[in-house]
Amino acid sequence: MSAAQIKVEGVNKVFKTGEREVVALKDIQLEIPSGEFVCLLGPSGCGKSTLLNAIAGFSPPSSGLISVDGKPVTGPGPERGMVFQEYALFPWMTVEQNVGFGLEIKGMRQGEIRARVLQLLEKLGLSDFRNRFPKDLSGGMRQRVAIARVLALDSPIMLMDEPFGALDALTRRNLQDELLRIWAELKKTIIFVTHSIEEAIYLADRIVVMTYRPGTVKRDMQVKLPRLRDPASPEFNALKYLLGQLVMEEQQRHHDDELRMAAVD
Repeated sequence: MSAAQIKVEGVNKVFKTGEREVVALKDIQLEIPSGEFVCLLGPSGCGKSTLLNAIAGFSPPSSGLISVDGKPVTGPGPERGMVFQEYALFPWMTVEQNVGFGLEIKGMRQGEIRARVLQLLEKLGLSDFRNRFPKDLSGGMRQRVAIARVLALDSPIMLMDEPFGALDALTRRNLQDELLRIWAELKKTIIFVTHSIEEAIYLADRIVVMTYRPGTVKRDMQVKLPRLRDPASPEFNALKYLLGQLVMEEQQRHHDDELRMAAVD
């Protein structure tokens, strides 16, 4: 295994709302080597997206250190590409223009931009849609465009915040397979946030289960099932049961916490 590309050392995140402080992350310790596919798993409110945004540089930790290749993360950087659940496409731009936008900002020549964009559109099955606008695309197609835009920048790290959460089951599986193909081919490091246990097992080399607030690492486990994984296999379902128990414990803590808060009010 290669040396750690991403290090998260003693990271804490506290949000202040008026007089109240909410501890979202507490003493997170993670090392993610180059080329690994890691899923952050846990119930709503466990800090998965907060941690991802901190690694992206969008929301710095209150304390602790995040570094990439030994350099502290102080803000967004070209080595970290982000894919959001909401697609985040420019509605006034065509598919081709959306995918090439980041390359224009970098100052790449138009001929080089077009060549790279057309290659990616072909890879992701979007060539016939290059002149369409986002409003004319299905949810799955929009997410393919969002992924292509990150791939165009050739960032070695892809950060993905529940990118398939709003899609139907068939489209979701198709895009999961597409992402695995891209990951195997391009050797990207991927950190993928999900609340779906099955999705985490299907995709990840490694699953980091987080606790309900404050978010800490509850379990950090390697997924040793061979690829492509069969969700109907006994081994897949045994792991699904184990992870389900871990997540349900945190879901119950969330429920109990809400009952306590309601009693106080």
